[in-house]
Amino acid sequence: MENKEINVLNDLLHITNDRLAGYEKVEGKIWEMNHDLQDDYEHMTSQSKIMKNELINLIIEKGGKYDDSTSVSGTLHRAWIDIKNSFLINGLENSTLQNVLFGENAAIQAYQEALDSDDLDQNSKEIVSEQLKKIKDSSHEFKAKLDNKNKTE
Repeated sequence: MENKEINVLNDLLHITNDRLAGYEKVEGKIWEMNHDLQDDYEHMTSQSKIMKNELINLIIEKGGKYDDSTSVSGTLHRAWIDIKNSFLINGLENSTLQNVLFGENAAIQAYQEALDSDDLDQNSKEIVSEQLKKIKDSSHEFKAKLDNKNKTE
């Protein structure tokens, strides 16, 4: 089970690195125009860095070797976003913010699948479950603010 557990934890580490890489791609100008969303963005970035360290610590505690890279699917998704955004004349801001939500939903799904896999011991389940709750909470808050922003435009 521990080998499977280390693989699952490394997969979650890739997802967390995907989140961080995705956040880095968001244009600074978009956050300058959306100060109310910038606080959520900074919170999600900070939270992801903490989660990354927690996952690395779990892997090391279990005698595993952590893989501090992004996932292939995350890399392909970011490349697709770059291509799509290069053709957008209008709506780049909204498209970028929607891509943040898409990434958060993908992370939520991956975390839920990890918890449902029964490959995690109780300690790992507790940490992964808490991380999933944080991702869901921050994603929900970000989406609510984005929806309110879109209503007022």
